[in-house]
Amino acid sequence: MKRARGNPWLGIGLDAWSLGLEASAVIGLRTLKLAQGGADGRAEAERMVSEKVAAAASLQMRALTGGLGGTPASVSARTIAHYRRKVRANRRRLSKG
Repeated sequence: MKRARGNPWLGIGLDAWSLGLEASAVIGLRTLKLAQGGADGRAEAERMVSEKVAAAASLQMRALTGGLGGTPASVSARTIAHYRRKVRANRRRLSKG
């Protein structure tokens, strides 16, 4: 997300807060799916683990290639944005049923 010039940390903090809210929703939805058990619950558990590993590896590659920027603020903002995309996609998928 593009920010106005000046101190970026307020926006980064709000983005982190928003990520936390959305992640909380995903945790709740996933808990319900896992509690149901069966093949769907098992598949969700496997998907959850593989997505976390893939997201971390992808972020690490971006960091190693300079894709997160050169300042603490840009690294923070891009890291939050990276995980927000993943969390948002999971919330949408899990909300559908």
